[in-house]
Amino acid sequence: MTLLALETSCDETSAAVVRDGAVLANVVASQIKLHAEYGGVVPELAAREHLRNLIPVVTAALAEAGVSVAQLGAVAATQGPGLPGALMIGFKAAQAMAFVLGKPFLGVHHHEAHLYSPWISPDAASGRADFGNFQPNVSLIVSGGHTMLVLVEAELKHRVLGETVDDAAGECFDKTGKLIGLPYPAGPVIDRLAEQGNPKAYDFPRPLLHDANDDFSFSGLKTSVRYFVRDNPGILDDNQKIRDLCASVQAAIVEVLVAKTIRAAKRNGVHCVTASGGVICNRALRAQLAAACAKARLTLRLAENKFSTDNAAMIGILAERKLLAGKPPTSLEAEIALNWALA
Repeated sequence: MTLLALETSCDETSAAVVRDGAVLANVVASQIKLHAEYGGVVPELAAREHLRNLIPVVTAALAEAGVSVAQLGAVAATQGPGLPGALMIGFKAAQAMAFVLGKPFLGVHHHEAHLYSPWISPDAASGRADFGNFQPNVSLIVSGGHTMLVLVEAELKHRVLGETVDDAAGECFDKTGKLIGLPYPAGPVIDRLAEQGNPKAYDFPRPLLHDANDDFSFSGLKTSVRYFVRDNPGILDDNQKIRDLCASVQAAIVEVLVAKTIRAAKRNGVHCVTASGGVICNRALRAQLAAACAKARLTLRLAENKFSTDNAAMIGILAERKLLAGKPPTSLEAEIALNWALA
């Protein structure tokens, strides 16, 4: 099967071509520069940019894969959750292509796709899914809009253990960056500055760290940073203190993410942890999660950076697994699912 997948849930337009578990192409057009001026994603601008980028991105993906439209055996797209205008562009375009080609169409849950992105291994081309080594795992999905822990008992069988009750980890990074005058998106900038900072310089709260549940909360941490900056106005005039501040905030976020993930894995009796989402590109998080898993004798699979942020490859890989497992195609009359909960 050769499958074309589209991802337009937020501010990245992506098209991927997948065949027999291999990612033949994964093209992404980012809108970061467009939205940086506003300090965050502007939904209307995102939708317009998807309209502008979609055909060039699809054309580039097909060309890179050496595949013609006539060779496609199925089409997939992100159905939700996401921004309404953004989702609509990719979802309806994919439905239209499936209708014209007379091929199966599959709407994919964005978060569910993240669950399987750590199983896409890099190779000489773009990547190949390594489901031959699949094992039950606790999966951490951590991004700008979502933070959750999911127990994946088997392929296509999962259960949400906990999620954020307010701000996501990535949102906390970005809002902290805005408070201290860093450009959007602030996550990568904080990661870079924190490398030269002292993570113990300032003591910020670790929300829900010791709670028995698997939920997250980062709103209080963000508020703590706000008051800290207000009460220490001179701190933003000292570059080293800014680096220390970034390192201290990052340490608080990472400690919570790592501790709750390891605890959930032990409680559920699995021997594997996976992690995905844009925030997993953070170097401190990757390093500390790896160290914690090694100490607990847990296998760790981290999504490659190019498959961590929003991308169509993960959409295509999951769609292919669902179709091969005999899951029914999505109706060509189906609509987007803005707040589609991961069951």
